[in-house]
Amino acid sequence: MGENVMTMPVVALRGLTILPGMVLHFDVNRPRSVASVEKAMAGDQKLFLVSQRHPEIIEPEFEDLYQIGTVAVVKQLVRLPGKVVRVLVEGLERGELVCLDEKEPALIGQIECMEAEGGEPDAMTKEAMLRILKEKLEEYGRVNPKITKEILPNLLLITDLNEMLDQIAIQLPWDYTVRQTVLEHPAVTERYEIVLQTLLAEMEIYRIKKEFQDKVKADIDQNQKEYILREQMKVIRQELGEDNPLSEADEYEKKLGALKAEKEVKEKLQKEIGRFRTMPGGSQEGNVLRTYIETLLELPWKKVSKDNNDIHHAEEVLNSDHYGLEKVKERILEYLAVRTLTKQGNSPIICLVGPPGTGKTSIARSVARALDKKYVRISLGGVRDEAEIRGHRKTYVGAMPGRLAEGLRQAGVANPLMLLDEIDKVSSDYKGDTSSALLEVLDGEQNVKFRDHYIEVPVDLSQVLFIATANTTQTIPGPLLDRMEVIEVNSYTENEKFHIARNYLVGKQMESNGLKEGEIIFSDKSLEKIIHNYTREAGVRNLERKIGEVCRKAARQLLEKKKGQIRISETNLEKYLGKEKVTFDEASEEDEIGIVRGLAWTSVGGDTLQIEVNVMPGKGSLLMTGQLGDVMKESAQTALTYVRSVCPDYGIPDDYFEKHDLHIHIPEGAVPKDGPSAGITMATAMLSAVTGQKVRAKVAMTGEITLRGRVLPIGGLKEKILAAKMAHMETVLVPFKNQPDISELSKEITKGLEIRYMKTMEEVIKEAFV
Repeated sequence: MGENVMTMPVVALRGLTILPGMVLHFDVNRPRSVASVEKAMAGDQKLFLVSQRHPEIIEPEFEDLYQIGTVAVVKQLVRLPGKVVRVLVEGLERGELVCLDEKEPALIGQIECMEAEGGEPDAMTKEAMLRILKEKLEEYGRVNPKITKEILPNLLLITDLNEMLDQIAIQLPWDYTVRQTVLEHPAVTERYEIVLQTLLAEMEIYRIKKEFQDKVKADIDQNQKEYILREQMKVIRQELGEDNPLSEADEYEKKLGALKAEKEVKEKLQKEIGRFRTMPGGSQEGNVLRTYIETLLELPWKKVSKDNNDIHHAEEVLNSDHYGLEKVKERILEYLAVRTLTKQGNSPIICLVGPPGTGKTSIARSVARALDKKYVRISLGGVRDEAEIRGHRKTYVGAMPGRLAEGLRQAGVANPLMLLDEIDKVSSDYKGDTSSALLEVLDGEQNVKFRDHYIEVPVDLSQVLFIATANTTQTIPGPLLDRMEVIEVNSYTENEKFHIARNYLVGKQMESNGLKEGEIIFSDKSLEKIIHNYTREAGVRNLERKIGEVCRKAARQLLEKKKGQIRISETNLEKYLGKEKVTFDEASEEDEIGIVRGLAWTSVGGDTLQIEVNVMPGKGSLLMTGQLGDVMKESAQTALTYVRSVCPDYGIPDDYFEKHDLHIHIPEGAVPKDGPSAGITMATAMLSAVTGQKVRAKVAMTGEITLRGRVLPIGGLKEKILAAKMAHMETVLVPFKNQPDISELSKEITKGLEIRYMKTMEEVIKEAFV
């Protein structure tokens, strides 16, 4: 340390450090700093410049400043508007701030000059240091090209190590903290280490930064390059006449030439292909057009398949695929005969209605096989959007033709068999009424020119043979039902189920469970038992499941015990299927008062209902239990009125009904029941309870009753008669007007039953009472 201590104005610098030998201008705007500059100008123009430790402090104290700073001389001073002073200074030498005198408005400090500490290295070491620095500078210049032009040439000319170290710190664009560190180390070797380390660190940072930039640039370049190459490829291909929009359009033209279609369709296609030619490749509109043209070209406009008109062949196929279903087969064969005679024949639209599992969908498939037609199944269950039938306008994103046009496209011919499955489950919502869209499809007069929104040209559906299926006609709208010819596919009798199981289901389930011929044998009795005691349904789906269940267990047995053959008989059936699931109410043995057997129709076939009536002392009210619907309750009221009207004939006092309550109960209590067909049964039960006369146990009955005791016809007779047979009834009373329905039933159903036709309640009572 030198002895020379000076007093001079001090300026605190923010984010800036000035080294000896550095010339720089900066702006001063804090009042104290401006006062310090003015004080220096008044004296020997010398200032002490020292950096703040934290640039954000407005009024720095002694401890907010670094200890080491630079004594500098003011070369120039310019006053700018807003009390700002711009100062040009030159650094002279290092100095240490001993203390601050803060009385004056300006900062005044005691400064002690610093000499270089520690001995200087010898000449050889200095030269080595200098060379290393120059080498590193050149390397630095390579990674940071900005400094190459302006700064490097001047730096490389310096021959003095001290000057070199200061100048590197001055000239390179480093942070002020680095300069501060250089300033604080007067010794050459220390400064050398700081400068060299900073140089190497900066080089590494630049290298990493450059790597990142190069990588990003390479990615961008790659995309650019691919784009350019693609464009070039397009041009080359166009030159060679390959794969350009023009040639694609030519291809469509060629296909159009070969297309069999109406003039209107061809003109439309010609126009669209013309538009497609003018589209730039890869444009959105071009893609929409491409899809549209391809769809139109793929539709079978006049392309038809040749049908097989051999009636005997059709009959064979239908009989080999399905047992029973006589009416359906008859209707299909009539249709075929008419077509063969007229050489065309406007296809009727057939609607197969019946409970689930009765083979509606499969009969459609076998009709297609019998006629050698292409088979397309369109499932309408839960379709709510009209566009599913009619298609979307092709301007929408993701527009598609409707399901019918799509079905034609799949079939590839204009005369396939189209199965509209579950037509009763079509629903409507805010997107339009789907069933109304089907009206045009299913009208032989209108579907010659069916308009699909997407295709825009009328499509001829008149050659399509439509077969619809439904579980019930209740939910099909009137106008739609009116367009179709309804064929009922009824429940199967136990005998029919037995034949279906023996001829079809057993073989099918053995195959799907990997069992070979002869590995499992079902006895006839075992099949009958499965049908009678393990399933209750109109169709045969559950029956097939049960047979499948037996086959699965048998398959496991074959593998585990290596048995050669498994026989299923009615005695060992329980081992495979567990306890019997279904029981039937047998006819009672003795005749009782107030209990009459009625017949009911359910979605899984027929059933018998025991209707019970009790009379109790009371006020003349009628109690009804057993989940009865409104129609059934009204039917009970009607029956009661009838019974009261005929009571005098049976010698019952006039005030009897004012003193007694009647309670009707129809088990099972949890099952909802509705409909008028238990009218005569309830009347008979009431009359029996009131008069105390017994009703024959082996009689079952069904029919609607009027106030005057007439018997009106009802529906679902086949199922009801079957139920009566199951329950081992002897006599069944049915309305006289249902005679035609009974005559249609096969002998198999009515065998063993005495069926009586009733016109009035008198006849019913005569038959029913003991």
